[in-house]
Amino acid sequence: MTDLSAFPITKKWPAVHPDRLQLYSLPTPNGVKVSIALEEIGLPYEPHLVRFDTNDQLSPEFLSLNPNNKIPAIIDPDGPGGRPLALFESGAILVYLAGKTGQLLPADPAGRYEALQWLMFQMGGIGPMFGQVGFFHKFAGKDFEDKRPRDRYVAEARRLLAVLDGHLQGRAWLAGDEYGIADIATFPWINNLLGFYGAGELVGYGDFREVDRVLQAFLARPAVQRGLKIPARD
Repeated sequence: MTDLSAFPITKKWPAVHPDRLQLYSLPTPNGVKVSIALEEIGLPYEPHLVRFDTNDQLSPEFLSLNPNNKIPAIIDPDGPGGRPLALFESGAILVYLAGKTGQLLPADPAGRYEALQWLMFQMGGIGPMFGQVGFFHKFAGKDFEDKRPRDRYVAEARRLLAVLDGHLQGRAWLAGDEYGIADIATFPWINNLLGFYGAGELVGYGDFREVDRVLQAFLARPAVQRGLKIPARD
C-alpha cells in the first residue's frame, strides 16, 4: 500500500485509498476543473472537501501542500518515476493530468499549443475578470455607491466573451473539434457567471450565442455533470 504519511496534509484529510490520486478541493469554478477532468479521464481518485467557511485553506496542513492557500491541489501517489507528486494551481494540474494519461490534449505539437494558449487565456483573463464581476455584483462590491469599478470588470468580461464568441464560430470546442482541458478550464467559469453570480443580464450574455452553444454542449456531458458536484459539500 502506498505510504503518503510524508505529506502533512494527510493528517487533516486522511487517505482512505492512498493508492489513488488525492484531490483537495471545493466545487468552485477553479475546483471543479480538476474533478471534471478526472471524471472525463476515468482515473481513480479520492476527493477531500476543503471548507472555506472554517478556513481549511489556511490550515498548516493545507499550506504544506499549497503555500498560496488556494484550491485545488493534488497528490498523485504514482507520479513521475513512480514517486508521489504534489501539485497546486488548476491549470498546472490539468496539463499534468493530460500528460499523464494522454487524454484531453492534442498529441500533435501545433494542436497542443493551440489548446494551451486558450488554457492560458482562461487562467489570465476569464477567471480573474469574472471573479471580479462576481465580487462587485453578488458580494460586498454590490454595496459600493461608485459603480465604476464594477463597470470596468463588466466591460472586460464582455470583451472576453466576445473574443470567445468570435473564436468559436465554426468550431465545436476551443481547440477545434477536440474537447479538452481548455474547455474544462473555461466553461465552469461561464456557468458560474450565469448561475452563482447571476450576472448574465449584467454582461449581456444573450449577445454571445456561440459561447452559449458550446456551454450547453459542455453541461450536457455526464462527466461534467458529475464533476460539478465534487467534492460534495456537507
